[in-house]
Amino acid sequence: MTDDWEPVFETAADQVFTPPASSREARIARMDWEELATEARQCTACGLCATRTQAVFGVGDHEADWLVIGEAPGADEDRLGEPFVGRAGKLLNPMLLAIGLKREQVYIANILKCRPPENRDPAPTEANLCRPFLERQIELIRPRIILAVGRIAAQNLLDTDTQIGKLRGRVHRFGPVQIPLVVTYHPAYLLRSPREKRKVWDDLRLARRAMTTAAGESTRKFTGP
Repeated sequence: MTDDWEPVFETAADQVFTPPASSREARIARMDWEELATEARQCTACGLCATRTQAVFGVGDHEADWLVIGEAPGADEDRLGEPFVGRAGKLLNPMLLAIGLKREQVYIANILKCRPPENRDPAPTEANLCRPFLERQIELIRPRIILAVGRIAAQNLLDTDTQIGKLRGRVHRFGPVQIPLVVTYHPAYLLRSPREKRKVWDDLRLARRAMTTAAGESTRKFTGP
């Protein structure tokens, strides 16, 4: 893969049809940052509220160009209230530094705001109930690129059961404004399979190029040829 490779953009299937919003979804969709964080921390929509220590809302720059989305809080995140602070999560920091980004320059969130017991995979109903929070975060941030970290994040955001290896290496589009989205492996996977770090580096470079391409397209819309 070379730096001058032209990204191929693909549209997620879940953007073809959007079902009518429930009253809860509509209410969340109107919230500002403070209201949204309070609502998430007090949420009792699913059974995870009974087993969590606290909801893990997200962290970072509210006007970030980069939005990193993972799976769900682990034990350390549940205890500290911040995403990606455990052993695997701390590997995210050097991943970002490799492309010139500090942790505080991006926004980091998860598919779920609450930790699933025993770190099991999120249930579909849990992810669906939590999705309005993430969608509103995306609307408020208006990122230029979304980095989906891990299988759970990628499959939920793209509404697919395709294996992560087949979702990598291309640029997808998310949401009504078609935000570029790139899929990569979760840091926990890299701890088990360090040889795959090269693939993650390729993914990060792809995301960086996709963001630059999208920014150029946006500029041309306003300035003309």
